[in-house]
Amino acid sequence: MKVSRSDFLKFMGKGMLALTAARTLDLFSEPAKEPSKKGNPPHPSSPKIKKEISSKIPGSNFKPIKPNTQDDLILAAGFTYDLIAVYGDKINSKGDTFGYAADFNCFFPFPNDPNSALLWTNHEYLNELEYYVTGYDYNQKGPNNRTPEQIEKYLYSLGGSIVGLRKSKGAWVLDPGSKYGRRINGKSEFQLKGPVAGSEAISGKTKVYGTFANCSGGKTLWDTVLSCEENYEMVVEDCKLEDSKEYGWIIEVDPFDPSSTPIKHTALGRFSHENTALTVSPSGKLVVYMGDDSKDQCVYKFVSEKNYDPKKGKLNSELLDQGTLYVGNFEKCVWVPLDLEKNPNLKNAKDKEGNFKFKTQADILVSCRDAAKTAGGTPMDRPEDLEVHPLDKSVFVSFTNNDSHGNFYGQIVRIKEENSDAESVRFEFEVFVAGGGKSGFSSPDNLAFDSSGNLWMVTDMTTKLLGKSIFKKFGNNGLFFIPTSGEEAGKAFQFASAPIGAELTGPWFTPDEEFLFLSVQHPGEDTKDYDIPTSRWPARTKGDIPRPGVVAIRKI
Repeated sequence: MKVSRSDFLKFMGKGMLALTAARTLDLFSEPAKEPSKKGNPPHPSSPKIKKEISSKIPGSNFKPIKPNTQDDLILAAGFTYDLIAVYGDKINSKGDTFGYAADFNCFFPFPNDPNSALLWTNHEYLNELEYYVTGYDYNQKGPNNRTPEQIEKYLYSLGGSIVGLRKSKGAWVLDPGSKYGRRINGKSEFQLKGPVAGSEAISGKTKVYGTFANCSGGKTLWDTVLSCEENYEMVVEDCKLEDSKEYGWIIEVDPFDPSSTPIKHTALGRFSHENTALTVSPSGKLVVYMGDDSKDQCVYKFVSEKNYDPKKGKLNSELLDQGTLYVGNFEKCVWVPLDLEKNPNLKNAKDKEGNFKFKTQADILVSCRDAAKTAGGTPMDRPEDLEVHPLDKSVFVSFTNNDSHGNFYGQIVRIKEENSDAESVRFEFEVFVAGGGKSGFSSPDNLAFDSSGNLWMVTDMTTKLLGKSIFKKFGNNGLFFIPTSGEEAGKAFQFASAPIGAELTGPWFTPDEEFLFLSVQHPGEDTKDYDIPTSRWPARTKGDIPRPGVVAIRKI
């Protein structure tokens, strides 16, 4: 019996589970062109490998670990980690401290000093662990309002931290007095740029305050960081903020200029941004891939109007303010413009009362989800991280899960743009690897590539489900190594396991690949009694509270 892709999607709904079955084309069966002639090295557990001396991660030899439920950060044998910063650590001479719920990391070396660097880290949310930050009992029933002082602490603990690093005895350590140490938080000032700035859609504002729910992000080609505001609604509600339209954007921060005012780039749309993946098209356009991390939301890309010019340095930031935002239609394999002048479906769209939905481009960007669905964007299963393969320029996307479609384990999809041109409006895709018992992981989240094109992936199984029911076999959340070519392509090998209640986030390699920065987020999130947390990671002192933070992994 033959079933068309269209019929199958109608039967199952346009979730990723249906698309998985509908797409059977092997797009990457042919050898890649010149950059990938080397291919990926065989997996380190392979008996064919000869042991070599290398300080790179993974180097030439690591034995995959098995799932476990220990309250510690467990690494493959032969590796160790150094604690870089945890919640509450001092990061500058003014007394600013490292924020909570560490997530995305971005490493910035100093060009002329190999022993100094900067690290940006996102701080996402508080939720069940807010008690350890503000003293507010998240689980208390009945009237349960936060005091102004608690709201102040709440907003300060989120956003991002810039910390100074220095090399000491071959390892990276925190510089608590760095002149670059800085907090960007829920009360910081931002410039609005792009079509929404000054528009009626945001009440004429060109300046807004605060960033939070910062999940993942990306690094620009001009050495600034992009950080993504994801599930901002809960913070707006908790802190009784007035205008939710000020949040849900992508922010840009210059870590090398402590006096700079960060930017919110409105041309990239407003939704639950997970991350950004930047590349340059053959013609020189800057292309940004993005995902909306919620059930039945979409995948996007932005193509700049003007070309990237390395000579312009940080002036290239303006590229993020003029261009075309697209949403992915995975049934037709096309990118659909979310542009009032280029898309008549948007220009003519009306609401239930018969009024035009979108009067200006700013309206489309502020109500991006509505515009995406109106334009025919495909609802997907929590599109989280997107990354561009360093060798063949294909785009990998984590679809974490969607239990409303029966997709409990998620999968990683690989997109190939037509003619390998990031500007193209047509693409093909395939499921690279699906979560489940056979692959050994569930709920893929953040992704990172090493220079050989191997994929590193962390998982995001919901804390309340860890170790239970169909998720019991996976143990705690983990970090996995997945070759993308060769005999082991698509096979996942576990490299690390998180402490109890935590997820591992923000994997980021140093340029020499001798260190892998990684966040340990929300250890002990399943705590019921605050005096007896289920995790006390990293347990620097006896009886300490659980403290999310960042480590640097290296070979022993």
